[in-house]
Amino acid sequence: MEHKPENNQCGNRIVRRTFFQWLTYGLSALAAAALGIPLIGYFLGVRTRDVHWVALDEVDRYPVNETRLATFDNPLRQPWDGMTALTGVYVRNLGVDEQDTPQFLVFAVNCAHLGCPVSWFPQSGLFMCPCHGGAYYANGDRASGPPPRGLFRCAWRVRNGRLEVQAPHYPTLQDTLVKDEA
Repeated sequence: MEHKPENNQCGNRIVRRTFFQWLTYGLSALAAAALGIPLIGYFLGVRTRDVHWVALDEVDRYPVNETRLATFDNPLRQPWDGMTALTGVYVRNLGVDEQDTPQFLVFAVNCAHLGCPVSWFPQSGLFMCPCHGGAYYANGDRASGPPPRGLFRCAWRVRNGRLEVQAPHYPTLQDTLVKDEA
């Protein structure tokens, strides 16, 4: 009688099935951690934003009561941002106060409606949004159109005779750049 080696097909299937079960469990746990950790951080507010100040130009380069676009390479950029990392702010020199301190209004270029870049029209004294017809006065207040509020203001300071702005992230109604004065 011929002797055949034992073929334990059921045993091989059990071992392979167990292996794939554990592989599925492991990959599922990795996927849950990859998605869950940032989500938990978002809800707990763990992530803090670094503050980056960008030097624009000498204070003297901004004439009183004129609005000018100042562009810069945003230090908050990501490698995939490309040309969109070149951002800007509108700067309006308000002159000096009683203590001889320069005063400025600095606005993000984003419309408060959907974030389109606004343009300054000195002839009419308005900021205009080309996307949906939003308009803003020279002081940034909403003039007309669908925007729910005025332009987003940026934090600024003067250091060593130069105007600096806090590098703006993309502003939203929930996460404005500077809290509005009540």
